[in-house]
Amino acid sequence: MENSLAALTSSLPVTTRRGSARVALIDLKEPSQNVLAECFRQFGVETVTLNGDAEDRLRREKFEACVLQLGGGAGALMEAVRTSASNCRMIMYGLGGSVQDALSYSKYGVNAVFNEPLERPAALKLVRATQTLVFHEFRRYVRIPVITEVNVVTSENRRFTVTSQEMSSGGMSFRSPEDISIGQSIEISFALLTLPRIWVRGKVTWRKPNTRSIGIRFDAQDDRRFRIKEWIEAYFES
Repeated sequence: MENSLAALTSSLPVTTRRGSARVALIDLKEPSQNVLAECFRQFGVETVTLNGDAEDRLRREKFEACVLQLGGGAGALMEAVRTSASNCRMIMYGLGGSVQDALSYSKYGVNAVFNEPLERPAALKLVRATQTLVFHEFRRYVRIPVITEVNVVTSENRRFTVTSQEMSSGGMSFRSPEDISIGQSIEISFALLTLPRIWVRGKVTWRKPNTRSIGIRFDAQDDRRFRIKEWIEAYFES
């Protein structure tokens, strides 16, 4: 996931913006708070430390994103975020654990994970790659980093599960334990937040063997892809 997100950094320069965005740092240890506050500050993002009263404040105050520790009471906090009228669509970062750990919270739509031990260069790279989402500044074809399980069926009827990295209205990238060749047709299915399980056909358009990352483009003849487009548009409405 980090490699996929890092690929965006060359086109996302550091800029000074009008307006403001706030990121809630929820029950994090002070060293991590300091590193993340510095990283977000470089992009004009204000960080707010929430300790103890996080669930209550997430229901009362508006934030554009949050960072919370994976494990422990993360599920309850994520539930508070996703059921909040003002924050249900916020960008959600996890801290610590592995991608597999993040998958256990996939129903809450974790967008990206800061690895531990938290190192400033890696944290800054991830913030840089996702900052446009925090500011709701979108390109024509926005790509949303999101971690969830995706079931794959190939044209040879091979079946396996992969981990999503990014999604757009036109396609998806994921990490795959299986080798899939460019040009191969597949069908995928996944569920995400308010999007019930959906099936859609696609074709492999690129692959990076060193990272096991694969990109697919949704089949233009498959009208089911419009549900994904509608979900992405709704994701940023609130």
